[in-house]
Amino acid sequence: MASSALALTDRLRFLWQRARGFDVSSVTDRARKTARIHGKSYPLVLADMLWSAGFRRVGFNDYIEFDFAMLSRAERATWVTSPLALELSKKYDDPAFVHHFHHKIEFNVLFDRFLGREWLDLEKADASTLRDFAQRHPVLIGKEPVSKSGFGVSRYDTTGVADWEAFRAELVDKGQVLVEERIEQHPDLEAIAPGTANTTRVTTFVKDDGTVAIVNMAQKFGRGKVSDQGAFGGFYTALHEDGRAMGMGYDIHGELYETHPDTGARIADFRLPDMDAVRALITEVALVVPQVRYVGWDIVATASGPVLVEGNWGAGVFENKPTATGIRQGHLPRYRAAMGF
Repeated sequence: MASSALALTDRLRFLWQRARGFDVSSVTDRARKTARIHGKSYPLVLADMLWSAGFRRVGFNDYIEFDFAMLSRAERATWVTSPLALELSKKYDDPAFVHHFHHKIEFNVLFDRFLGREWLDLEKADASTLRDFAQRHPVLIGKEPVSKSGFGVSRYDTTGVADWEAFRAELVDKGQVLVEERIEQHPDLEAIAPGTANTTRVTTFVKDDGTVAIVNMAQKFGRGKVSDQGAFGGFYTALHEDGRAMGMGYDIHGELYETHPDTGARIADFRLPDMDAVRALITEVALVVPQVRYVGWDIVATASGPVLVEGNWGAGVFENKPTATGIRQGHLPRYRAAMGF
């Protein structure tokens, strides 16, 4: 079982970090919001949040995001929470190989054939090479090689650039030495959430027999910005194994989205295009570095098939939200079946 198979030291470290960084006002605000949403007693919710964080490996964000206030103890036990996901990463991902996922340029070199787009390393490319790249791709993406959650990424329209030496220097000064062609997403995604390359998170595990299991999928939706992450106003919905949305969208703050705020598209009607091609792509990329067994891959569906954006060895959590889906079970049974813990 998880309690014996996963390192006790990781859980103790999590509790220590929680205690050191405990923000009383943040936690009480979350408890009040949760109590209000679910019609519960605030003191009882607060006590339950603290107990769950201390003894059930449930992060404070997990508690509100996944509606733990309305779930029974048995139902809660089927969820993959943030502390558990971190433990799984540490257990199954060989630290000698995770560096392949830390640096975006190193990642692009290794996974180039799956990216479906051109890219440049400005530490090797001069201004004239950048100019030629921009003539092929006038709107391009600049990225810091080491960043997360969408930060360090910018979108540039280069049609008005006259001084390419200065433009290259600007990107280098910002640390955005990785330049990529903008991804043109599938028309079905563009109709729902235009202006952002909306990524699908596909979480995989390389099993003991060398086969690849998809243990979780979620579709993220942006608000026209360069990133679909929550810090940029994005939200997501969990997906069934066949690529259908489980229900409404939701964000890291527990807010629900029956429709996309900008287009009115109904989120529950979404179905990921080319699911067979997604499975084929993910199975292949997961075996490039099989020593990193548990990975959250970000892909984008396009008209010509899915393309790879990045891989996250710390796979994170994109779980089911019962008030959005009506489903009162999480993904942990699928994780257990694949991983054997």
